[in-house]
Amino acid sequence: MADDHHTHVLDFFTPRAAGWDSRFPDDGPAYAAAAGLLGLRPGDAVLDAGCGTGRALPALRAAVGPRGTVLGADLTPAMLERAAQAGRGESATLLRADVARLPLRDRVLDAVFGAGLISHLARPEADTAELARVVRPGGVLALFHPIGRAALAARHGRALTDDDLRAEPRLRALLAGSGWRLDSYVDEDDRFLALAVRQS
Repeated sequence: MADDHHTHVLDFFTPRAAGWDSRFPDDGPAYAAAAGLLGLRPGDAVLDAGCGTGRALPALRAAVGPRGTVLGADLTPAMLERAAQAGRGESATLLRADVARLPLRDRVLDAVFGAGLISHLARPEADTAELARVVRPGGVLALFHPIGRAALAARHGRALTDDDLRAEPRLRALLAGSGWRLDSYVDEDDRFLALAVRQS
């Protein structure tokens, strides 16, 4: 199953990597604003899980400062190459890694940022539990998308349904079952942002 999922992710993102930023040229400020809501402090450690071309990495670096740690992990080499070509590797250490099996010790991070991540997880509860494993109690998870659920469904020609993992009741239950407490939830036309806190 994991191999099939990896193949699907690579088949989807690899051919799109080169033009990814030009397809969504106006998203930068939304990424920066969302990263700013993580409550990061200078010296903190943060992971951008499924970082893609790294659009959040400069904002995360600005938040944690030169003494902080910023990691950008993605499964698709072509996305990491684009991040490096765009200079975003200067803001973070880029890792080819699966969020289902992160090469990190327990409780080493203060926060995780995941843009467009939740819909690409093979096993959402197990994978968000893996994110919880690497975050200290009290640390924060931000699940972000630069447009809301309804706008995203319309973009893909789909109806908005209650079984969407990002629907608040489903997401709240998913996170509660994997070590997180959903603290705030915003689903507007121009932003989706769910903030959760790592439980003890």
